[in-house]
Amino acid sequence: MTQKTADSPAISESTLANQDKRLIVQFALAATTILLCIILVIWGIHRVQVSDPYIHDVLASTSNLERGQQLFWQNCATCHGLNGAGEVGPDLNGISERKSQVALIKQVISGKTPPMPQFQPNTQDMADLLIFLETL
Repeated sequence: MTQKTADSPAISESTLANQDKRLIVQFALAATTILLCIILVIWGIHRVQVSDPYIHDVLASTSNLERGQQLFWQNCATCHGLNGAGEVGPDLNGISERKSQVALIKQVISGKTPPMPQFQPNTQDMADLLIFLETL
């Protein structure tokens, strides 16, 4: 009897260790699956956004920084200030770190955040403005 009692705790510890290992593997697989799903959803959203012909053309255009600055000064500086530091509108410094190129394009053309007006530049003007916004 003493021998059985001595062996029983070792078996239980071994069984518990195997169960712990299985739980860790199951957790790792579940976490990996969730991460892959999130990545696929983000990639899918990006693909749909970039498939918009206007956005695609803007992103495919070569851009002119000086022209972008002129467009900003003519159309945006009244509210955002000459250097994008914000006046009536919000501070745009570091905006490209907070928003993607697609999000910036949509923000400019949508007019969905009053009092910002809807602005519909042609694709070249938007590409030029976008490159300037990335310098702020």
